Amino acid sequence: MIECLKRIIREYQSLEPPGGLLPRRVAIGSLPGKVSVVTGVRGSGKTTLLRQRIRQLVESGMPLENILYLDLADDRLYWMRHENPDIILEAYFDLHPQKRGSEAVHCFFDEIQALPYWPLFIDRLMRSEKCEVTVAGSLLPSPNEETSRPLTGRIVSWEIFPLSFREFLDSKGIESDSPLSTKQRLTLQKAFEDYWQVGCFPGVNRLDQQQRIEAHQANWNTILASIIGHHNISHPQALIDLAHWLVDNSGSFYAVSLLTDYLKSIGHRVRKSSVVDWLVAFEDAGLLFSVNIFSNSPTRISVNPRKVYCIDHALVASVSSGILTNRDSLLENLVFNVLRRVTTEIFYHRTKTGREVDLVALLPTVPGQERAILLIQVCASLADPRVRQSEVRSLSEAMVELAVAEGTIVTWRTDETIPVGFGNIQVVPVWRFLLEMEPRT
Repeated sequence: MIECLKRIIREYQSLEPPGGLLPRRVAIGSLPGKVSVVTGVRGSGKTTLLRQRIRQLVESGMPLENILYLDLADDRLYWMRHENPDIILEAYFDLHPQKRGSEAVHCFFDEIQALPYWPLFIDRLMRSEKCEVTVAGSLLPSPNEETSRPLTGRIVSWEIFPLSFREFLDSKGIESDSPLSTKQRLTLQKAFEDYWQVGCFPGVNRLDQQQRIEAHQANWNTILASIIGHHNISHPQALIDLAHWLVDNSGSFYAVSLLTDYLKSIGHRVRKSSVVDWLVAFEDAGLLFSVNIFSNSPTRISVNPRKVYCIDHALVASVSSGILTNRDSLLENLVFNVLRRVTTEIFYHRTKTGREVDLVALLPTVPGQERAILLIQVCASLADPRVRQSEVRSLSEAMVELAVAEGTIVTWRTDETIPVGFGNIQVVPVWRFLLEMEPRT
């Protein structure tokens, strides 16, 4: 086995670090004594970022022999799921004995979750060797979870998302910095319509529609299979049926009791506790996210339904039945995801009169400033006066109740300001909202 591992290590070291990869507007690095942990949904570009980091090291003068890279999803390494991972160090230092204790070794382990109890291995590696370690995976636990305890206080995390709109523009060579001419606005609107069709996953960027649907479905099935295998799910078809119900209802409400009853109605014998565990597993995998009502009351949070969103609106279109999804729900899903890149504190709001505000986001704290609260309605078109009145009224009520002076309605193309009693409502086209919310670096 050790000879197999040595052969694979040599193989990776002999490969020229790839060039021509799509640059991402996120960079991973390292801090002394810390483990860099890169997480994100399968297909979001984690491996690309690791390879870009390796290329940076090589271009800065780092010898390839000082870089240990392993993709633990490589089928040739399947046997390692049942081996002591210390064999990795044994194989590497058999190849390069002069490096031990004398030179820093940069270790990159992709799909690290394939190794059982990997935090224990990384902990030993950090304590016993002169190494800088970066790990990546699609199903990694939160740094606060029990399985990560050996690395408590020594993790630096990067959560990687699929392509943002600004990165999509980068891939097309389209400038997106202000100020914009009329021609540039039209170009951005057209580019957004392409982004709307293609979605966020880098791997489908240049596929035609049918190929894109097939790629989305393959990725969806692989993610679900990974969740089932990683968590030893005893009712795999029930989990798959639950995932399909949730993606069919993206942007809609659910309650755990409703989900449990649904699964029972189609022949699955499952407990509520299992459904709760599966919802957590979907979120850990970066596939499906849930939001609570905006409230300081634990009781109010517990008795109100939650809303569900998928990582990519185009993935929803490719795997859902399409019966319950429409442009408004997909647009809301997209807006949720651009907010999710900025903050994990996202909710919905229900006013005292029972009106709903689609999304409430608490932005990260800026020193010396009060924490910003975004109130957002999502509506593709305000052409119907009744729809316009309803959306404005919901937002204006929430603005008064939460003492927020500005609300936002994200639309397909409309751009205007609506004065209301407590402040202003900015109506913005979705392409502009995406650019304003996304960091430029």
